Amino acid sequence: MHVLQMRPTEQVSVDQERLGTLYAQLGEAGAEDVVCRAMEELALRMSHCDRLFRESNWDELRKNSRSLIAIADQVGLQKLGLVASDVMSAIDQHDEVAVAATLTRLIRIGERSLTAIWDTQDMSV
Repeated sequence: MHVLQMRPTEQVSVDQERLGTLYAQLGEAGAEDVVCRAMEELALRMSHCDRLFRESNWDELRKNSRSLIAIADQVGLQKLGLVASDVMSAIDQHDEVAVAATLTRLIRIGERSLTAIWDTQDMSV
């Protein structure tokens, strides 16, 4: 018997216009500080989402997902925000299978998004 392991991949991107606006508003040092703090917060909240899912803590998972949307928007990670919104919708529909699937996608896209924004920061230094 052959087992096929699927490894879905999706393109993620950083909205350069959004980052440009952030840099224009805050200056280089201020914007880099905001981006670094956002990256830390995104990583922390994604880890927290995973724990909340395992605990079946739907209310807190929904709140945590909602906060991911705002943070992702602040640093130009639209796809991450959209998927966090999908997680919230699945929670609202009381569909645990959909929550599991969208949360897995959220974490996958979140990790790729953090790498993308990190790469963007490396290019600007």
